[in-house]
Amino acid sequence: MNKSFKPKELTLMGLLAAVLLVMSFTPFGYLNIGPLAITLNMIPVAIGAIALGPKGGAFLGAVFGFTSFLQCIGIGGSSPMGVILFGINPVLAFIQRFVPRFLMGLLTAYIYKFIKKTAAGKVAPFVAGFSAAFLNTALFMTFLVALFYNTEYLAELMGGKNVIVFICTFVGINAVFEMIASTVFTGIIAKALEKAKLIKRSDS
Repeated sequence: MNKSFKPKELTLMGLLAAVLLVMSFTPFGYLNIGPLAITLNMIPVAIGAIALGPKGGAFLGAVFGFTSFLQCIGIGGSSPMGVILFGINPVLAFIQRFVPRFLMGLLTAYIYKFIKKTAAGKVAPFVAGFSAAFLNTALFMTFLVALFYNTEYLAELMGGKNVIVFICTFVGINAVFEMIASTVFTGIIAKALEKAKLIKRSDS
């Protein structure tokens, strides 16, 4: 990793990882509402994806995913859903918690790089923020359904609904709030980092 990142970039990655850990192990990162939680932990991941590229986004996404899994065993808080999924199958619970967040960080970086090269380059940080929240929810729910579809727990949650209807109604206002917050805060923070010359301008 030292060969891939400059000292300034490594420092920024360390700071973002520290922020992510603080958010993960305090009420700042999660607000549990029923089986799901409103989380803002995708914001440091999105900032890392913008500033550090795919490797940085993937690394911070992995940190997010690992701390999310730890909640399944009561470390850094407790996720009601995570506890149940861990009881059903610990390996699948790890995959469901870790892989979506890893992919979210990686894909957000590529989306940012693509938008940055287009005429909409100036809004690329805001698009990255939205993408991080959208992908976090979409991948989390996709892996939940794919890995635990045949369990009694998920059958009870779905209540006979179509998969798409279930996902849309289940995430509900949580996902909308996360997308708005991530879009706004990621964009503002990224623009501030651009002015401080800590990251390259999104329109350059």
